[in-house]
Amino acid sequence: KWLLCGLTSTHMNQMWLIESTRVSRAAAKHLIERYYHQLTEGCGNDSCSNSWCASSMGFHRMDNNAAAVKALELYKVNAKLCDPHPSKKGTTSAYLESSAHNNSACSNRKINHKDVHSVRDDFKDVNFLTEEKVYEILDICGEKEDYSPLIRVIGRVFSSAEGLVQSFRRSKPHTKEELKSLQGKDEDKDEDEKEAAACSTTAMEEDSPASSSSSRLGEGSSGDNDIQKLGPDEVSVDIEAVRRIYERLLSNEKIEAAFLNALVYLSPNVECDLTYHNVYSRDPNYLNLFVIVMENSNLHSPEYLEIALPQFCKAMSKLPLAALAKLARLWSHYSADQIRRMMETFQQLITYKVISNEFNSRNLVNDDDAVVAATKCLKIVYYANVLGGDLDTEHNEEEDEEPIPESSELTLQELLGEERRNKKGPRVDPLETELGIRTNDCRRPLIPFEEFVNEPLNEVLEMDKDYTFFKVETENKFSFMTCPFILNAVTKNLGLYYDNRIRMYSERRITVLYSLVQGQQLNPYLRLKVRRDHIIDDALVRLEMIAMENPADLKKQLYVEFEGEQGVDEGGVSKEFFQLVVEEIFNPDIGMFTYDERTKLFWFNPSSFENEGQYTLIGIVLGLAIYNNCILDVHFPMVVYRKLMGKKGTFRDLADSNPVLYQSLKELLEYEGSVEEDMMITFQISQTDLFGNPLMYDLRENGDKIPVTNDNRKEFVAQYAEYMLNKSVEKQFKAFRRGFHMVTNESPLKYLFRPEEIELLICGSRNLDFLALEETTEYDGGYNRDSRIIKEFWETLHSFGEEQKRLFLQFTTGTDRAPVGGLGKLKMIIAKNGPDTDRLPTSHTCFNVLLLPEYSSKEKLRERLLKAITYAKGFGML
Repeated sequence: KWLLCGLTSTHMNQMWLIESTRVSRAAAKHLIERYYHQLTEGCGNDSCSNSWCASSMGFHRMDNNAAAVKALELYKVNAKLCDPHPSKKGTTSAYLESSAHNNSACSNRKINHKDVHSVRDDFKDVNFLTEEKVYEILDICGEKEDYSPLIRVIGRVFSSAEGLVQSFRRSKPHTKEELKSLQGKDEDKDEDEKEAAACSTTAMEEDSPASSSSSRLGEGSSGDNDIQKLGPDEVSVDIEAVRRIYERLLSNEKIEAAFLNALVYLSPNVECDLTYHNVYSRDPNYLNLFVIVMENSNLHSPEYLEIALPQFCKAMSKLPLAALAKLARLWSHYSADQIRRMMETFQQLITYKVISNEFNSRNLVNDDDAVVAATKCLKIVYYANVLGGDLDTEHNEEEDEEPIPESSELTLQELLGEERRNKKGPRVDPLETELGIRTNDCRRPLIPFEEFVNEPLNEVLEMDKDYTFFKVETENKFSFMTCPFILNAVTKNLGLYYDNRIRMYSERRITVLYSLVQGQQLNPYLRLKVRRDHIIDDALVRLEMIAMENPADLKKQLYVEFEGEQGVDEGGVSKEFFQLVVEEIFNPDIGMFTYDERTKLFWFNPSSFENEGQYTLIGIVLGLAIYNNCILDVHFPMVVYRKLMGKKGTFRDLADSNPVLYQSLKELLEYEGSVEEDMMITFQISQTDLFGNPLMYDLRENGDKIPVTNDNRKEFVAQYAEYMLNKSVEKQFKAFRRGFHMVTNESPLKYLFRPEEIELLICGSRNLDFLALEETTEYDGGYNRDSRIIKEFWETLHSFGEEQKRLFLQFTTGTDRAPVGGLGKLKMIIAKNGPDTDRLPTSHTCFNVLLLPEYSSKEKLRERLLKAITYAKGFGML
C-alpha cells in the first residue's frame, strides 16, 4: 500500500499500459467473440439501450461478415458490452458468467481490462473444445503455472459424450499467421488482433447453418447437413488438430491423468447410449468421440489396461455395423505406424487379460467381456489394414456354371423334420460384406497379417467349446472363429478338424437312418478298395461313380483298403493311399501336369489329352486330403491356392509360377527405349505343346499385326499373364476346382484361411525341426527320456541326412511332411518292442507310434533303423 501511494500518475499510466499489453491473445479473442454474438443475437432485453446490441430497438441488422468486422472495431474502442444472451449460456465458450452484482439485462458501464483476469480464470461454461480454446487455456495456465483449470475442462469435456462429439470440428484451413498464434510463437498485440479477427470469423462460421452442430445429440438439423456432405470415409473431426493437442498435453502427467479418469466416466454412458438409445442413427457425428479417444497414444499404457480401456472397448463393440464400416474406411487412410499403434493397443489388452487370468475349460476366455470386446475392436483395425493395403477387387474367378448337385440327404432330413445346416452356403463376415471387400482381395496389407495373431489367446482357447459357439451362432456366446485373423494356423486347423469330424458323424448318422427308414445297406464310410499296382484306375473310377451318384458320400470318413494286405485303416493306410495317388497323378509321363525344373513346381498342362473328369477327380482327392486331415506332397505355385479361393492369376503371380517369364515382362515394362523399334514384338505369343510343337495365340484379334509399343505394353503384359494363368488352363482348372468344392463346399475353409494357409493345410510345413519333435515325443512300454536306447536313438536320428530324416517320418507317420505348426505339434510315441533282437523296427502310422526293440548297441540300432525306413512298403498285422 505504501508503495502504491508513492507512485505518480505518470507511473500509474505506465503500469496500466504494461498491464494492457500483457492481456493475452485468449482474452482478446474472448471479448471479440462476445461482441460478435452481441451484434448477431443480442442480449435478450427488449428495452436494451445499447446501440451496438441486436436487441436494441434502433439496431440495424447486419450479415455475419459485417458483424465480424464490426466486432473487431468495438473491441478496439472498448465499447459497451451486454450480458450473455440467456439462450446461449452454457452452449458456447464465448459466454462466461456475468458479474454477480449486475442484475440488469444490459450494463452501461465500459469493460475495464482488469475484468479480463476474472473472466479468463473461469471456464465453467466450456462444454466442448477446439484447438484454439485448448491453447488459450493452456497459455493462461502456463502464465500462472497452475494447470488445474485445464485439467477440470478436460475432465468435463472428455467425460461427456455430448461435449466430445462437438469438440475439434473441422473448419477452414488455418493460415500461417493463425498457426503461429495457435502455437504461441508471436506475442505482439497486432498478432492478437489478427487472431481475434480470425476467431470472430470462426464463431460466425460456427453459427452458420452449414457448420454449427446441435446442442443436444441427435436433435439438431445442422449436424445432419454436415454428415450429408461427408464421404463414406470422412468424419467431422479435425484429426490433425486432435493429434497436435494430444502431443502437446500428454507430456504432462497430471493432464494425462485427466484423460484417463474422463475415459472411465465416459465409457459406460456411451455403451448405454449405443445399446438402448440408438444414438448413432440419430447423430452420425457420435462416431467422433471414438475417433478422438483412439488418437490417444497412451491407451496401451498400464494405467488404461485395468479399467478405462476395457470399458471403452465394450462401448466401441456396441457400434452398429454401418459405424464399424465407417471407422474401418477412415482408419484405412492412416499410415502403417498408426494402424500398428491401434493394433498393439487392443492386442496388449487381450494379452494382459489372458495372462492375468487363469482360463480353462470351466473358466472360458470366451466369457471374458474385455477380451471379447477388444477382439471385436481389433477386427475394425484388421479391415482398415486390409482396405489400406494393396487391393485387387477386380480379378475374380467366375462361379461354377453348374451348381454342385444336392444329395438325397435333404429329402431324408426333411422327412425327419430337420433343416439342413449351412444351406445358405459358407459363412461371410457381415463387416466384410458391408465394406464390399474380402481378405483375399488384399495383396499386401499395411502391416503383415501375422501381427494380428495373439499367441497367448491361442494357448488358452478351448477350441472344442469355441467351435460349438461358432456353429450355434447365439448372441450370448462369442466365438473367436468369427475373428479368424487373431488365430494361428494350428488353432484354425483344429477348428476345421472339428467341423470335418462332426460332418462325418452327421453323414454316418444319416446313413444309419436311411438303413432304418428305407432298408438300404448300411455303409457309413467312404470305402475305397484299391490295388497297389492299379491305384489310379481303381481309386478314380470309384470316386467318379460316387461323385455322379451321391456327392454327399464324399463327406463320409475315408476308409482305404489295399487288396491282399491286412492293414486296418485308422488313418495310416489313408496317408499312404494319398501319397501313392499323388505320386502317380503328378508323374510327368501321364501328362496332366507340367513340371518346372527351375521352380520345382507343377502346373496344369494346357494341351493335356485327359478329359475334364480326370481333373475333377484330382480336385476331389485334394479336398479329401484336407477333409481327412492328411498331408500331401504336392508342389503348386501359390496362384493355384489363390484361384481356389476365388481370385484370378495376374502378372504379379508369375513371379513364383514362372519367374523367367515374369522377369522378361518386368524388363519390358521398365524399358526406357522404344519398345516397338528395339524389341519388335506383337500381340501374338507362342507356346509349345506336349510334343514340342509351337502353338501361336493372339492376345488381341489380329494380334500378329499389332505391335507392342511404350503406350500399350502394360496391356500386353496383363493380357499375357491372363492367358498363361487363366485362359490357357481354364477348362482344366474349372474341373479341378469343381472337384475340390464337392468336398469342401460346406466347410468354413474359405472363411478361416488365407491362400498361404491353405497351402500349409494341404502340404504341411517344409521346415523339419527334429529337436522340436524330440521335445514333444512320449515314451511307453518301459522306455523314458533317460533310457540308453532312447538317447542313442536321438543321436542316430540327428546324424541322418535330410533325405533319411524324411524317410523316417514317412515310415513312422505315413508322410514325410510336418503338420501345421511344425514337428513340435506331432504327437509321436516310441514304445518298447521287446529285448535285443534281429527284428526291424515297426510302426503304427495311424497313431504315429514307433515300436523299437532294445538293441544292444548304437551301431546295430542305426543299421536296423536305416534298413527299416529304406525298404518300408505295405501293411501287415502284428
